[in-house]
Amino acid sequence: MSNEIKKIDVASLTNRNTYISIGIIGLMFFIFGFVSWINAILIPYFKISCELTNFQSYLVAFSFYISYFIMSIPSSLILKKVGFKKGMMFGFWIMALGAFLFIPAAYTRTYSIFLTGLFTLGTGLAILQTAANPYITILGPKERAAQRISIMGICNKGAGILAPLAFSAAILRPTDSALFEAIPLMDEATRAIALDELIMRVVVPYTIVGIVLFFIGVFIRYSPLPELDTEHESEELSKANSSKHSVFQFPHLVLGAVAIFLHVGTQVIAIDTIIGYATSMKMNLLEAKVFPSYTLTAAICGYLAGIILIPKIIKQTKMLQACTMIGLVLTLCIVLVHGHVNWLNHEADISIWFIVCLGAPNALIWAGIWPLALDGLGRYTKDGSGLLIMGLCGNAILPLIYGALADSLDVRMAYWVLFPCYLYLVYYAFKGHKIRSWSLKEFVK
Repeated sequence: MSNEIKKIDVASLTNRNTYISIGIIGLMFFIFGFVSWINAILIPYFKISCELTNFQSYLVAFSFYISYFIMSIPSSLILKKVGFKKGMMFGFWIMALGAFLFIPAAYTRTYSIFLTGLFTLGTGLAILQTAANPYITILGPKERAAQRISIMGICNKGAGILAPLAFSAAILRPTDSALFEAIPLMDEATRAIALDELIMRVVVPYTIVGIVLFFIGVFIRYSPLPELDTEHESEELSKANSSKHSVFQFPHLVLGAVAIFLHVGTQVIAIDTIIGYATSMKMNLLEAKVFPSYTLTAAICGYLAGIILIPKIIKQTKMLQACTMIGLVLTLCIVLVHGHVNWLNHEADISIWFIVCLGAPNALIWAGIWPLALDGLGRYTKDGSGLLIMGLCGNAILPLIYGALADSLDVRMAYWVLFPCYLYLVYYAFKGHKIRSWSLKEFVK
């Protein structure tokens, strides 16, 4: 029996096959979101239970997302070798292994083993993201790519809204506010017992997550998801790419990978730091835990706007330009605008709501970058996707920079890290995506 993978041209898919495929990829994006955005509650949770500094606590995000940098190119090689479906199955199985590593980590209360588990989870996600993002980008008309990515974003961020709330319900107790205040005052032996009990609460949730991820991998392998042909090029595209021997010969792709690096960093800062920022305003963790869900709700509003407006009312490139500019303005509001407000029963500085609002433009920046960066890549699509996924390590680097600034300055001024990021994103939206050769003339014209 031949082991050759049967590949299907996108144009040959029926509407029914296309909708089924979008539904399955949507399920995957839901899983991505659920696993990824749990980090928003893990960061403050580990900070307390493992007695960490701000910088050390953001190693949660670093360990999870640095795997994208290390594993993105190997992921594209895996997908070339075994195809999309088997590659996705392997990705889910690797994620399951990462979830199971939380069990020995909890029993020993060893932060480094938790970080290893997070790295393993991220490795599985790197494979899945390398497959799913180009898949949904090419699964239909190019001019509607941002619209399809917006639908995936709703699945991702919808899970992100649920994840911190579901996970905090599983590991936090109504009496924990008093416990968190009492821990620093306990003697060493009593504190160790209390922290051991606290960290053991992750065992059952992550055991369930690991089992579910394993069986989702089996489901994906035997699902009706078609194996799309990304290697075939039209005659025109083949001629245009005839002199290309590497993805690094596509400037708009490389610049897009930098844009992804900065964009995802701004996105994760807006979500994963907001609980810490809220607690700096004298909120307790049980109240502050809802703020990541507010930011993700704003993101869903952004995605809905994209689905409605793109491309009938506004082109996806124009939407990207608008969203990057809005992100730049909101960043200035976070660090420069002050004022006490009471909204949704939260007493807080108005700046925290500007962080929440970042969710809306951030949603469509991701959706805008992908189709522009992958445009015209042809047989280099999987390699290009691997390079873009490598940019997801911005989720690892930028929160650490924020954490270091928060320790040395304060948690509010640390948000200045977002400003240069949005400046570059504005550049890519207006200019960078148009560059097709590494010549000075292209960059200055």
